[in-house]
Formats: sequence, structure tokens, C-alpha cells
Amino acid sequence: MSQKGFAQLFLLFLLLTGILATIYLVKQDTSSSRPQALTPKQLPEQSQAVQHIPVCPPFGRETPRCHARVVINQQGRPIVDPFPNGLGPAQFKGAYNLTGSSSGRILAIVSAFDHPNIKSDLDTYSNAFSIAVLPECSGPISSSTDPCFQKVDQNGGTNYPTTVDGTWALETALDVEVAHGICQDCKILLVEANSNTYQDLTTAIDRAIAMGANVVSGSWGSSEFSSETTFDSHFNIPGVAFTFSSGDSGYGTIYPAASRYVTAVGGTTLRVNADNSYGSETAWSGSGSGCSTYESKPSWQKDTGCQKRTIADVSAVADPSTAAAVYSSVPYSGQTGWFKVGGTSLSAPIIAGVYALKGIPAQVAANSLPYLNSPSTNLRDITSGSNGGCLKKTKYLCTAVSGYDGPTGLGTPKGINAF
Repeated sequence: MSQKGFAQLFLLFLLLTGILATIYLVKQDTSSSRPQALTPKQLPEQSQAVQHIPVCPPFGRETPRCHARVVINQQGRPIVDPFPNGLGPAQFKGAYNLTGSSSGRILAIVSAFDHPNIKSDLDTYSNAFSIAVLPECSGPISSSTDPCFQKVDQNGGTNYPTTVDGTWALETALDVEVAHGICQDCKILLVEANSNTYQDLTTAIDRAIAMGANVVSGSWGSSEFSSETTFDSHFNIPGVAFTFSSGDSGYGTIYPAASRYVTAVGGTTLRVNADNSYGSETAWSGSGSGCSTYESKPSWQKDTGCQKRTIADVSAVADPSTAAAVYSSVPYSGQTGWFKVGGTSLSAPIIAGVYALKGIPAQVAANSLPYLNSPSTNLRDITSGSNGGCLKKTKYLCTAVSGYDGPTGLGTPKGINAF
């Protein structure tokens, strides 16, 4: 080969090498945009904001929607992985110092429509996080001497709703899995309402009470409306705790969180240390708060900025940037697997689980307990963060301050004794 031919071959070799190197780098850069199998303590989202959207679409003024928010990618699609990609039971229980036993208590989740695979999805969640796998209850859940799982329709039978809605199914998976993760020896009851109307959802709540529920969690609600107090009787059950999401749209109130008979649960941004201990916490910008338009003020609420009921009472993690790993096999946005889900739909079942771990004395208004059980000792006061703008003289209604405030209430759990 001539010297000129050799030089041409060498130049061609260099050109091909450069092209291959460029392809490799582009491939590496593209793949790095996909979340890797990181443990929760490593997740970059714990210190960086993420994009997220509401799981359930808005409905009419008096029609509840769920308050879950799912993390999405830059193309607006939910991020789904074959492995857990958010916080799990060890992080929640470690950060909030949650110990104790349920002593056979029943924690009920009330949701809308059917999740046909919820038992197997709960098993997948339990196995992934190495917590107890609940068997199906062999008879009435109240008669079981061991922890078990039972799903019923709003009439207590097995004629489950005919509608399978991927949005509400993801909400149901979040509620059931997180509730079990917090109270791992609870008996978990799922009552599926035929629809997301107040008539059906409150019928499902009544069914949960009739089946012996000690705690009922609802991660749904709507804007307040003038006839809302007609539904309050469903929550006025002494000795039973009702936890409801305060909403995900920032400063402003929703029902049933506004009911004077429930525990309204606000949201925070939680950072967990590498050993699963508490790191830091601020009010989440999406946490709902404010003065109810229609509900009278409970005697144990002493703040002066609202003549009527003030929201929230307590809070827990809700920011999708520091939210939960949730498994659902019902397609949501055409996808199944491990989602990362937050919103006050997350904080409500966390607090429900805490109530179940502690237990509620008979004939006691459960939502009064955090106010009466030394909140300055048993709850962690959140003093930074805001969910919107409000009048200067009532700044505490939208900004976390020392003591009680709207977005975080009395604070977040520091053990179970406040409940």
C-alpha cells in the first residue's frame, strides 16, 4: 500500500472512532435521564423539585376527586419503574419514630370504583419492602384474630363496582399499601364505593363502621358547598378516627377535611437521613389550609384567625419530591408498575396508621386528641414553608410558624402519643 493510501485509511479509522464515541456518549446521556434503582436515601428528588400532576381529574363542585399526585418525566408521562422508586415503610416509620402494635384494630380505606388486583398488588408491595404479607380474611374481618386483608363493596358484599378506573385504582393502591406499611399488624379493610359521589362514598364509610373499623382514611374531597354539613353525621362517631386529605392546591379549603368531626391532614416536604431517621421538614406548597365557610369551630381549636373551623389539624409527608413508592397493576396512563406518588392522599393514610398504632379511647372525639395530648412534646412543630398568600394578620393560615399553623396544623408525628 502506498503512503498516501495508508494515510487515507488512518483518517477513516479516526473518523469512525469519533462517530462511535459520540453515539456511546449520547446513549449514556439519554439513559441517565431515566431514574436508576436508587434507595430512597439516595434519591436526588429529596433535594430537587420534580414535575408532578394530579392523578384524578377535577369534577363538579360537589363531586369528590382523589388528592394523589404522580411524578412525571419531561414528556409529561408518569415515571414508572420495575422497582420501588420512592420512600417506603422503613423511611416513614423511622422518620416519624413510629412503634407500637395495633392490637387487632381495623384500619379501613374508603375509595371509589374497583381495583380488581389490589390484594396481589399489596402482596407485591409487602414483598418488595420485606414486611408482613397479609392473608385474605377467611370470614368477617372483625372476627379474625390475626392481621388480614378484606375487600368489600359499599354494601359489605363482593358485588364490586363495575367501573375500573385507573386513576382511582392508583389512589386505592397508595392508600392500602401505605396504611399497611405504617400499621403492619393492622387488619386492613378496603370498602369500594360504586362511584365518587358523596352519597356512595358516605355509604361506604357507614359500611366500614358497621364492620368494626377503628380508623377510616379518605384521600378525597371537593370544594366546600352549602349543604356539606348534612354529611357530617357519617363522621360523628366517638371512638373512631377519620383522617382526610386537606387538598393539594395550596391555600384554600375542601370538604370533608373541613368537617369538625374529622382529622384534616396537611402536607410537608420530608427529608430522611441515610439511616432512615428524621432529617428535616417544611410545609409543602400544595398543602390545603384555611377557614371553613360552613363548619363551626371545635372547642379544642384555639386559633383566633378563623371564626369557624380551621384546616389543617396535623400533617405528614405529601410533597411528590419526597413521596411514596406505590405499586399498581391497573393501567394508569397506559402504564403499570412502580409509581412515585404524593399529595395529601399520602399524608392521610400515614396519620390513619398512627391512630391505629395508638388506639382511640371509647367515646372520645379522635380529632381532639392531637390538641389535648401535649402537642408541643408529641408532635414536631414545622416552622418554615408556605402554601400561598393570605392577610398579614392571619399569616399563620398559609405559612408555617412556631406553634399551630394552617398548612401543617400542630405538626407531624414524633411517635404515636399525640394520637
